[in-house]
Amino acid sequence: MSETPRNYSPALFCIILGVALFLSWILMGQDVRNIIDHGIDRDQYDVQQMLFLFSGLPRLSIAILCGLALGFSGAILQLALRNPLASPTTMGVSAGAYLALVIAGLFFPATLVYGREVIALVGAGVAAALVFGLMARRDFSPISLVLTGLIVSLYFGALASLLVLLNDRYLASLFIWGAGSLSQQSWDVVNSLWPQLAVLFCLSMIMVRPFSLLVLGDSSASSLGVSPGMIRFFAVSIAIALAAFVTSAVGVIGFIGLVAPMIVRLCGARKVLSQLIWSALIGAALLWMTDAVIQILAGSLREFVPTGAVTALLGSPLLLFLIPRMKFETVVQTDSAPVVWRQVAGLRLLMIMSLISIGIVILAVTLGRDADLGWAFDLSGNWDLVYQWRVPRVIAAFGAGIMLALAGMILQRLTGNIMASPEVLGINAGAMMGIGICIYLVVGVGPETMAIGALLGASIVLAALFAFGKKSGFQPERMILIGVALGALIDALIGALAATGDLRSVHLLRIMAGSTYGVSLASACGALFLGCALMMPLLLGARALDVLNLGEKVSLALGVNVRKSRFVLFAVASCLTAGATVLVGPLSFVGLMAPHIARSLGVHQARLQMVISALAGGSLMVVADWIGRVIDYPYEMPAGLLSALVGTPLLLVLMSRQNTFAKSSGT
Repeated sequence: MSETPRNYSPALFCIILGVALFLSWILMGQDVRNIIDHGIDRDQYDVQQMLFLFSGLPRLSIAILCGLALGFSGAILQLALRNPLASPTTMGVSAGAYLALVIAGLFFPATLVYGREVIALVGAGVAAALVFGLMARRDFSPISLVLTGLIVSLYFGALASLLVLLNDRYLASLFIWGAGSLSQQSWDVVNSLWPQLAVLFCLSMIMVRPFSLLVLGDSSASSLGVSPGMIRFFAVSIAIALAAFVTSAVGVIGFIGLVAPMIVRLCGARKVLSQLIWSALIGAALLWMTDAVIQILAGSLREFVPTGAVTALLGSPLLLFLIPRMKFETVVQTDSAPVVWRQVAGLRLLMIMSLISIGIVILAVTLGRDADLGWAFDLSGNWDLVYQWRVPRVIAAFGAGIMLALAGMILQRLTGNIMASPEVLGINAGAMMGIGICIYLVVGVGPETMAIGALLGASIVLAALFAFGKKSGFQPERMILIGVALGALIDALIGALAATGDLRSVHLLRIMAGSTYGVSLASACGALFLGCALMMPLLLGARALDVLNLGEKVSLALGVNVRKSRFVLFAVASCLTAGATVLVGPLSFVGLMAPHIARSLGVHQARLQMVISALAGGSLMVVADWIGRVIDYPYEMPAGLLSALVGTPLLLVLMSRQNTFAKSSGT
C-alpha cells in the first residue's frame, strides 16, 4: 500500500509565522511592553501609543485579513479551474476592481465614501464576465480563461493608467494607493472588511464537498449528480468577491493569491479543505512578513512605500523558484485560426494589404484638424507644417508597429502559443525598466540614451528567460511562465518608482503611455529602418520558423539547430521590442493583435504571415496615433495606450474564435 504524501504546510506556516512575529516585535515590541507595564493611558495624549493603537495594529490586522482573503481566493480559483496559474491578478479581477474605483474617483468621488466595496465588486464582476463570456465557445477551458484574463488585466490596467495620466491632479493619490498600500490611520477599514470576509469564508466551507467532486473532473462530478458549471460559477463568484473587497480596502496586491496555493500543493496538501485552509494561512503569514520587512527597511518612509509593489518584488523570484518544480502537459495543435474573410491568394492579399497601409498613411498625413477645430485635408500649401510635425509621427508609428508585429509573430511561433507577445513575456517591461533607470539616473536624458537603456533592459530579460529556461530545453510553457514572472517583477519595480511621488515619475508614466509627440524625423526614420532591416534576415530564415512550429523532434529530424535558432530569434525579438518601446511604450498590444489579424486572413506560412503582420501592425499604430492626434484636439492622447484601447477588443473577439495551443496542469 502506498503511503499518503506528508503535508509540510503546517511546518512552513509556523516558520513564516515565526519570522513575521519576530519582525513585528522589532517594530512594536517596545510599545507592547509599555502597555503591559503601564496600561493604556486614556487621560494623557501619548503620541507613540496612539500611533501603535490606531496605525500599527490596524496595519498588522489588515495585512493578515488581506493575506487570508487573497490566499483563499487563489486556492478557490486554482481548484475550480484546475490551473496552477489562476489567481485574482491573472484572471483580471483585481484590475477590473481597480479600474472601477478609478472611474468612480474621477466621475463620482462621493461614492467612494460609502459604496467603495460595491463599486469594486461591480468592476471585478465585469472583468470576470468579460473573460468568461469570451471563453464560452471553448467550454471554459481553464488555460484559456487564465490567458484571456491576463489580456483583460493588461487592458484594464492600460485604461486606468490613461485616466490617471489625463487627470493626474485628481487621481495621483489613487494611483499610489492602487499600488497596494496597507497604511492605516484607524480601525475603520478593518471593521468593515472582516465581516465581509467572514461571510464569504462560511459560504466556501459549505461548498467544500462539491469542490472536492469538481477536482475529480467534470465527467466524474456529473456522474455523481453535481453540475460542474454551477459549482465553478459559485466558486469563481466567491473568489471574485474576496478579491474585490481586498482591492477596495487596500488596492491591488498581487502574487499572494498565486504563490500561496502553489506552495501548499508543493508541500504535499492534496485534500480540498487542506488546500483552502493552508493557502489562506500561508497567504496571511506571507503578507504579514512582507509588510514587516517593508516597514523595517523603509524606516520613516514606511507609510509611502506600496506593499503591493514590494509583494510582487518578493513573489516573482519565488515563482521563478517554483516553476521548475511544476509539471506540464503540452498539446500542440495546428495553426488553425478561423478565416474571417475568404482566403485570398498570397500575392493578391499582399497587394491589398499594401494598398490599405498606403491609404492609411496618406490619410494620417493629410487629414487633420484646423485652427477652428474643424476637419481639413492638407493637400497643398502647408507642406512645411505637415513635413515638420505629421510625417515624423506617422513614420515613427508605422516603424514601431512593424517592430512589435514582428516580435509578436516570432514569439508566438517559437512558443507555439497565440497568447505569446512582448507584453506577456516581459521583454517590453524590461525595456521600460531600462528607460526608467535612465530617467532617474541621467540628467537631461534623450532618445538615444533611452534607446540604449531599453535595449539593455530587454536584453537582461532575454538573458534571464534563457537562464531559467535552459534546463527545460526552452520548453514553451515554461518560457511563458518565466516571462510572466519576470514581467510582473519589473512592473512592480516600475510601479514602485512611479509611486514615490517624484516629479520624474510623471515623465515615466507619459513614456509608458507611448506618445509619438515631438519625435524627430531622424529618430522616426531610424525606427522604420530598424524594423525593415531586422525583417530582412527573418524573411530569409522563414523556413526555420515554419519548421520550429512543428515541434522540437520534427525540427531536429529536418536538420534545424533548435537551440541556436531559438536563441537568434529571441535576440531579434528583444531588439525589435526595445526599439518599439522607446517610441510607443510597453502597453500597445500590437504584438498580439497583428499576428492574429494575419491568421484571421488565412495566412499560415511564415514568410507571408510575417509581411502581412508587419503591414497590419504598422497600420494599427498609425491609426492609433492619428486618433490620439485628432480625437481631443488640440490636446494629445498617447498612441501606445490608444492602440491598446482600440485594438484589444478586436483582439479579444478574434481570441474567442481561436484555439489555445498549450494546456498545462500543475501539481
